[in-house]
Amino acid sequence: MKKLAILFIVVLFNSCSIAFNGASIPDEMKTVNVPFFENNAPLVIPDMANKFTEEFKTRIRNQTRLSITNNNADATFSGNITGYDIRPVAIQDNNQPTAGANRMTIRVSVKYTNNLNPKLSFEESFERFKDFKLNGASLQAVEPGYIRDVTLQLTEDIFNRAFANW
Repeated sequence: MKKLAILFIVVLFNSCSIAFNGASIPDEMKTVNVPFFENNAPLVIPDMANKFTEEFKTRIRNQTRLSITNNNADATFSGNITGYDIRPVAIQDNNQPTAGANRMTIRVSVKYTNNLNPKLSFEESFERFKDFKLNGASLQAVEPGYIRDVTLQLTEDIFNRAFANW
């Protein structure tokens, strides 16, 4: 009985394919193109577009076997940053209103073109935010780190929408 159980486990694991990153990229897909995501938000942070584009390319490089190319790709991600703002979300002291917390929001419009299976293509907007308190720090000091946090969330959402079917 013990040998039968071991044989069953061996057969089970030999017949299964497990992807720990959740990606389900077809074997025939080899290349992807990620052109520069322009920043068309009303409030422009000078290096946000470049950092977003590079962070998305890094996610693809680190979590897939795909090669990034500039021409004739099996799939293309294009788009732009459409919104960036910081707003108060918790007001303190009614006599002298001040922000107890702030919310940074970034919106990105993305067009994913799957040249191998056009049915999987999409055009969507993605939005993520981060709530934070300044705690005596200046916005200029903390803003780059918060932008990176939100960018990581956005690139994960886009990656999962294209490759994990979530």
